[in-house]
Amino acid sequence: MKVLITGAKGFVGKNLVEALKNIRDGKDKTHPNLQIEEIYCYDLDSTAEELDRYCQKADFVFNLAGVNRPQNPEEFMQGNFGFASKLLDTLKKYNNTCPVMISSSIQATCIGRYDSDYGRSKKAGEELIFAYGEETGAKVLVYRFPNLFGKWCRPNYNSAVATFCNNIANDLPITVNDPSVQLELLYIDDLVDEMICALESKEHRCTFDGIDTVLCQDGAYCAAPITHKVTLGEIVALLESFKAQPETLTMPEIPYNSFAKKLYSTYLSYLPREKVSFPLKMNVDARGSFTELLRSEKCGQISVNISKPGITKGQHWHNTKWEFFIVVSGHGLIQERKIGSDEVLNFEVSGEKIEAIHMLPGYTHNIINLSETEDLVTVMWANECFDPKKPDTFFEVVE
Repeated sequence: MKVLITGAKGFVGKNLVEALKNIRDGKDKTHPNLQIEEIYCYDLDSTAEELDRYCQKADFVFNLAGVNRPQNPEEFMQGNFGFASKLLDTLKKYNNTCPVMISSSIQATCIGRYDSDYGRSKKAGEELIFAYGEETGAKVLVYRFPNLFGKWCRPNYNSAVATFCNNIANDLPITVNDPSVQLELLYIDDLVDEMICALESKEHRCTFDGIDTVLCQDGAYCAAPITHKVTLGEIVALLESFKAQPETLTMPEIPYNSFAKKLYSTYLSYLPREKVSFPLKMNVDARGSFTELLRSEKCGQISVNISKPGITKGQHWHNTKWEFFIVVSGHGLIQERKIGSDEVLNFEVSGEKIEAIHMLPGYTHNIINLSETEDLVTVMWANECFDPKKPDTFFEVVE
């Protein structure tokens, strides 16, 4: 399949191009029946001759080109309607009736605050491509995008999320006039997934009830099935918690496919170089060191423990807390004994054979470095974060 992408250097275009390259080059094997032969990238610096050649050969067209913030409002119609007209005329010139997808906007509803020059230009583009489909018999796919966000989105342009992520990551001020304002947001990876579905003739169809998307099998429009409705206040609160993570070590709850998970990935993509790495507090003494790596709100904490040769650490037990000890370097012995019992459980451990050992509730335990020359490095996970007010840790030697 030969795919033409107009606006290929824009936010959506760049993400789509890279996704198609991964499929073409066999790096993404999740679409075994989709064969990408050529990717034609058209943008402002492309030539009319290139557009001619691409329109002659394309098997599918993604028209992502458009104008969002021109200096002159008249440029809305020229950029959003004029180019679409040029593209469709070029396809007709070569009798190419391949499917055409066009990126419109929810503002094309022209309802309330969406009644604007931009919205009207997008609506004109929709009407143009629907008429083109009726005239030529070509399959047309019209997507009205809500607010988009994700990596590579340009801040201070047309995405509040991109601006917030960039400014908070770079310690710049943000302005939120009304935290209760709700946005409908579409994550770039979810959009790209939908566009690849469209390539495979598996697009999701919809209609509109005002500005609300209603998925249905025979809708005139198309839509990505997963969006998120979030207030500006909620977005900012999440971003502030992400920013604080290097200091608190606490990872906010980010469930699978949640807005928080997608926003965190977006936020990280705006970090300046000096924030990509951050120091951790090492608690060092003559026995070695103990460093807390990560805390989570509901799933405990992860730490790394380094024991010098011949050193024994631990010698305590917990009522409720339990842990995994995972030796990743060195040679050691982990011992556990049930409180009130004389039986000792011995586990010889080594970085040569990595395994996880449960530290059982009600069992006093230790870890001994058996080497005379090498440090013993142990990754430790506890099911709850350490609370100094209620440590649930009681000294008792194993034997």
